[in-house]
Amino acid sequence: MAFTAQDVKTLREMTNVGMMDCKKALQATDGDMEKAVDWLREKGLAKAAKKAGRIAAEGMAYARVCPKCGVGAVVEVNCETDFCAKSEAFQQFVKDICKVVLKNDPADVEALLQCQYPERDLTVAEILPEKVMSIGENLQIRRFVRFANPTNVAYVHAGGTHGVLVNLAVEGDIDATEIGKNVAMQIAAMNPKYWDKSLVPQADIDHELEVQVALMDNDPKMAAKPAAIKEKIAAGKINAFYKENCLLQQDFVRSDLFSGSVEGYIADAAKKLGGSVKFVDAVHFIKGEGIEKKEEDFAAEVAAQMNMGK
Repeated sequence: MAFTAQDVKTLREMTNVGMMDCKKALQATDGDMEKAVDWLREKGLAKAAKKAGRIAAEGMAYARVCPKCGVGAVVEVNCETDFCAKSEAFQQFVKDICKVVLKNDPADVEALLQCQYPERDLTVAEILPEKVMSIGENLQIRRFVRFANPTNVAYVHAGGTHGVLVNLAVEGDIDATEIGKNVAMQIAAMNPKYWDKSLVPQADIDHELEVQVALMDNDPKMAAKPAAIKEKIAAGKINAFYKENCLLQQDFVRSDLFSGSVEGYIADAAKKLGGSVKFVDAVHFIKGEGIEKKEEDFAAEVAAQMNMGK
């Protein structure tokens, strides 16, 4: 499998490792990005790769909780330019789509398109072409999730780069909104791969153990140790893997409020309020995550336009 300069750049962004080492990793793994990440980790050059999705389309991720019934929803709608994404008309359209999800509980995007648009006698599908014309860009309703079970807390970061919806189980007559918001901010900031260590697939644990053993194999001080010892040491490092990748086991970023894990913060904050709160589920939408965005060579574009004018 061949690789390109863009692949080297992407691997560097994922691992924070130098360009030459990234090139060597891709050469050693025949251009396989995932194997290249492991190669760098096994050489002790990189930590676990950042989650994919750095290439982003424009648009907005938005989350909202109905103040009357407590139902929550998070949606992502995409457009073509950042200028459009920041416009009042586009942002209102996204908020209206979220209202449709809250009210109708559609099964998927196709079902959502058949729902009535707020304060209009038309469906979302019938309104969409009108919005495309008035806003002036192609619009795509990409995804949504709805949580019916209260308590829900919504958080929107940086005007719509991240939309987070947190679902909590609350016991006692307490307001857990602040707890939910702090957990949502943790999710937006740290982007955990799993919510809890109990949810990590065994295959992922086995893979991490293999990486840790390979890391010791490449360490001159550890290479001569017996395989059984290396496996035992690797097993002892799994907790560090959980702490880095699992929300509830992560260090709580608001150290001014609590020193310890996110799970510990939730229990402590709930106790201070006189009740009990448990994390149930969450959704984290990152605007444009996983969507390949066309990269324009600005200089080439200008040159092409100048040539056209000749």
